[in-house]
Amino acid sequence: MIGIERIRLFLRLSALLPKQVALLCLFLIPFLGVSQSEPRISSEIDTASIKIGEQVQYKITVEADSTDLVHFPEGQTFSPLETVEALMIDTTKNNDRVILQRIYALTQFDSGAYTIPPQRISINEQPFFTDSFRIKVADVVVDTTKQKMFDIKPLIQVERSYAKLWMTLLWVFLALLIVGGLLYWFVFRKKPLTEEEKEALLPPYDRALLELKKLENSRYLIQDEYKKYYSELTGIVRSYLEEDVNVSALESTTSQLITKLEMLKDAGELNLEDDTIEQFQKILQTADLVKFAKSKPALTVAEQDRKLVEQIVEKTHDALPEPTDEELLQNEEYLEELARKKQRKRIYWAAAIFAGLIFLGGGLSIGYYGYKQVRDTVFGYPTKDLLEGEWVASSYGYPPIELETPDVLVRQEIKLPPETEELIKELQTFSYGSYVGVFSVATSSVTYKEQNEPNFEAAIGSILTTFEGAGVKNIITKQEEFVTKSGVKGLKTFGTGNLKTPLDNDSKKAKYNILTFGGKGFMQQVVITWEEGDDYAEKMVARILNSLDVKTQV
Repeated sequence: MIGIERIRLFLRLSALLPKQVALLCLFLIPFLGVSQSEPRISSEIDTASIKIGEQVQYKITVEADSTDLVHFPEGQTFSPLETVEALMIDTTKNNDRVILQRIYALTQFDSGAYTIPPQRISINEQPFFTDSFRIKVADVVVDTTKQKMFDIKPLIQVERSYAKLWMTLLWVFLALLIVGGLLYWFVFRKKPLTEEEKEALLPPYDRALLELKKLENSRYLIQDEYKKYYSELTGIVRSYLEEDVNVSALESTTSQLITKLEMLKDAGELNLEDDTIEQFQKILQTADLVKFAKSKPALTVAEQDRKLVEQIVEKTHDALPEPTDEELLQNEEYLEELARKKQRKRIYWAAAIFAGLIFLGGGLSIGYYGYKQVRDTVFGYPTKDLLEGEWVASSYGYPPIELETPDVLVRQEIKLPPETEELIKELQTFSYGSYVGVFSVATSSVTYKEQNEPNFEAAIGSILTTFEGAGVKNIITKQEEFVTKSGVKGLKTFGTGNLKTPLDNDSKKAKYNILTFGGKGFMQQVVITWEEGDDYAEKMVARILNSLDVKTQV
């Protein structure tokens, strides 16, 4: 109908307009549309008065076109009231219009009168705002004639959680188990002996006979390798004489070795016959001719020489005198010393493997985590332990200051001067650590007898004077606005200063944050100090500031 009326209007106007203008208007008719009606927004609450902990139902209704993009408030936007939950959006369609409704459950745990601020609703990226509401939160009525009153209970010691410690011990145990297994397998385990090792453990006489038996079964003579055959044959008998007879046979020539044997025979230390020594001399001379003159004796001669060497070894063994008790004792001590050396060698290898694993693990850890992180994890660091420990979220003082800290802040009793007591109604202070320590955090809530605006500069100056009294020098001060997570604005005073440590009288640089909030009749402050360059403390400060919130109703 609207389109037809516009065409009729155009026909009437065309009679009055020039032809060119009428033609232009005709082209514009298809692009003329019906203007959309503006969205309508309303909000309401189910009650304006609740008791502490009860809930207010805050309903927002939006009527808009079906094509409009609508965004409702999200998160804690109703401060100073807290959002308990946001119920699902209810949608009702009416032709080309939709009605959207969303209900928020709000609560407050402190008595007083609060104002719910206007809420922002975005429709097609255009902001719209609801009305504000005044809510009264009443205390729970307690009949003291029937219900006894009790003092505030003192702080109790809570048992520390050892879950992380047990997990660390478990990983250490597994690491030690793996290292122990490797040491046992490669060092302390009795490995099966190879044939060479078993042969090396035999006495010289038995070992010589075994090696001669192997030489008999060899293929040296069949393959016409006489030089290798005689080299092994003379090497066997020379090694035996070196070990059992204690004659330097390996480095001696044939004539020198025969001379030494004859001297031992004449001295009565070796009871050999002259024929045995002569046979041994002939075998050594034959071997010299084979090795150096490329002589090639008959096959039967080579085999006979091996049998003669075997007989010479047996006769030499029989000709040796029986060892005395002293020699046996020395031999036993020698074997024990060998066993001790072997055990020490195993211990050295175990220590070397363990040190290598520690070095390798430390190198990989440093490469992945960094030197400082590994050092502080192994040797410990105060602020690292605080950062990784169990944090406590709590509310301190009145008006309350809510924040999360690595440990519970302890109430401090402050003695005020008489002139200050005349102005202050109540002062509540809580703290952890000290200004001259590695890390500290403190809160203070003050209520005044007069409902006047607090003097921020005087309070901040008093804290800076306390810093100077604690030995902090060259204090640098900066200021900027600070906003809590609920939107409460305050003043942030921050900077650095030089502090002498009481132990080594060395100077270190400290940083501080002073956060000040307040209104008529009250003031709240949070003071944090830490050492500059301490990454763990920086992370703690950031976490505390992100958790900080204050209540401004008194």
